[in-house]
Amino acid sequence: MNKNIILGCIAAASTLMLGSCEDFLDKEPLSSVVPTEYYKDEAQIQAAVNKFYSQVLPSHANWSFGIFGTDNYTDNQTGFYPHNRYTAGQWKVALENNNWNWENIRNINYTLKQSLTNYQNKEVTGSEKNIRQYIGELYFLRAYAYFTMLQKWGDLPIIKEDLPLDEEYLVEMNKRSPRNEVARFILEDLGYAVEYMSDNFDSRKNRISPDVAKLMISRVALFEASWLENFKGTAFVPNGEGWPGKSKDYNASYEYPLGTIDKEIEFFLKEAVANAEAVSEKYKNSLTKNTGTVPQAETDAVNPYFSMFGNTDMSTFPDVLLWREYSKGLGIVNNVEVGIQHGNNGVGLTRSMVESFVMKDGKPIYASHDGFAYNDETLAAVRENADPRLHIFLKEPDQKNLFKNLSSQETHGVEIEPKPDILTMNVEIGYSTGYAIRKGGTFDKALCGNGNGYTGAIVFRATEALLNYMEAQYLLTKNLTSGKILEYWKLVREAAGFEGAAADPNTMIGATEMDKEKLDWGAYTAGTLLQDEVLYNIRRERRCELMAEGLRWMDLLRWRSMDQMISTPYHVEGFHLWNTPMQSWYEPERLVADGSSSATVSNVSLSEYLRPFEKNMTSGNLYRDGYIWFMAHYLEPLPIKQFQLTASDRVTVEKSTLYQNPYWPMKADSPAER
Repeated sequence: MNKNIILGCIAAASTLMLGSCEDFLDKEPLSSVVPTEYYKDEAQIQAAVNKFYSQVLPSHANWSFGIFGTDNYTDNQTGFYPHNRYTAGQWKVALENNNWNWENIRNINYTLKQSLTNYQNKEVTGSEKNIRQYIGELYFLRAYAYFTMLQKWGDLPIIKEDLPLDEEYLVEMNKRSPRNEVARFILEDLGYAVEYMSDNFDSRKNRISPDVAKLMISRVALFEASWLENFKGTAFVPNGEGWPGKSKDYNASYEYPLGTIDKEIEFFLKEAVANAEAVSEKYKNSLTKNTGTVPQAETDAVNPYFSMFGNTDMSTFPDVLLWREYSKGLGIVNNVEVGIQHGNNGVGLTRSMVESFVMKDGKPIYASHDGFAYNDETLAAVRENADPRLHIFLKEPDQKNLFKNLSSQETHGVEIEPKPDILTMNVEIGYSTGYAIRKGGTFDKALCGNGNGYTGAIVFRATEALLNYMEAQYLLTKNLTSGKILEYWKLVREAAGFEGAAADPNTMIGATEMDKEKLDWGAYTAGTLLQDEVLYNIRRERRCELMAEGLRWMDLLRWRSMDQMISTPYHVEGFHLWNTPMQSWYEPERLVADGSSSATVSNVSLSEYLRPFEKNMTSGNLYRDGYIWFMAHYLEPLPIKQFQLTASDRVTVEKSTLYQNPYWPMKADSPAER
């Protein structure tokens, strides 16, 4: 077999290149493309690292195709169309899958190896501090890329360097390591990142720092600990019943490094606690405060918390640890503000998300009284006494969207927020749920030009560290008063805008009734409603604080929060349309609720709340009876082509070094088995 073809095809499966063999046939190995004398100057290493920032880390495109829209297809947010993972027979094993793409990892491996070798041989010219910083960033970026893959696939091949042109070696390197070993490898890389990088290297915080790496350690460790705990004994963890890794001789005798899965869980939780605490202690007294106000004129006082998410310069916010800067002058732009002007490109908050927020008195919506009672008959009423975060981020008709630079010629701004157009499935003007979020807004017309916005993108902020600590420490001890849980929790709530007793987590915990929290997927683990009000409210706090910051799906996966939908379909709902004053916002003849394919809204007989996926109740709508779930859907199916490329005969999938993820078949175009 021709070595170039081997490199192209086998590399796709063994971390060298793209998912498509054909895409790589005309490409040379990096050692041929990049001169051997490269990576011998700090500027060359920096230039290579800079490219990986945009390729690996999250960023903005527009509101829905960027950080803010990442929580789409969860119980937090939804667009006009559902994801195929929530129905039967639509998500299938593919022949090829672009998600099984190792290009970033392969390229980082090559750059890291060359840079590190040259540095250790004292062959790199430039500042020692700068060179070490960029090497540390490479370790971080590889860890981040691997963590992205871990969430999708679980067990993975662990590849630390670019691979030689040797067919058998490439196939050998396809062996999947148990997921906890992958997580340990990620933590190892992040440890190297901390070691190599310098504190305060970049005052604008556009470059990765040791604090960002420590926060990432806490995120990865908490993710893996939660996954191992909540999927314990199943095919989704090493040595669990039906774990497919057991079918391969190289994993058949696997033992956890510390002997048992429980000790492995403890190891990851302790890593999460230690690193989250290190970051939290540094920033706990400098969290940006929410004043609870939404500016409506340039003379109004700025709300720092509100402004933080929509600023063009985030370097001044002490708790923003890493952000991506955009520049109209340099042509590095986004459409975030345009999206906010038009209902977030059709992505709206769900009823579940809105009702997860407590009231201003710190109690859940069903427990608040004495002037704080919940009312959802208008959007203004929803906001009136709500959690200060919901109050500022939920849009309300007649609010000003723009009051800065109104003389600008840009034409995509909407000066006054209209009543939500729930009847038009058009991202330019339509609202999927009636609930529109304002997170990321700037009120500046100059940022509303199509392709001319330059709102910054927060990638990491310190508040996550406090939330990670709270959860990991509680999982370790099952004691609310242990460590710094209550201290950090109160600080998060005070920064969110709560005062007095409302800032005390016990106010929320004591008023929680779990049987009234069933709309929240995070209230479940393994199909069972949580009975631990403390753990649930830690999850609730995390959900509300990190709304639209792209972490919800990661959390739902690790909590195993979708099993209940296997037997009980879930109905996605938006705002309270029927039998409220909001019904009169729409001409009666346009509210077509007959269940036909041309219906514009769901029928009141289903719910008084708008159900965006249950307007059309004909057989052609696969979601007309709600969302359902399959266990297999917690992980993605490996593409069949990778089994063929790594089979001993390069054809028979059963002879591959790889194994399929739980409950996914080994046949292309086939849906999950359960």
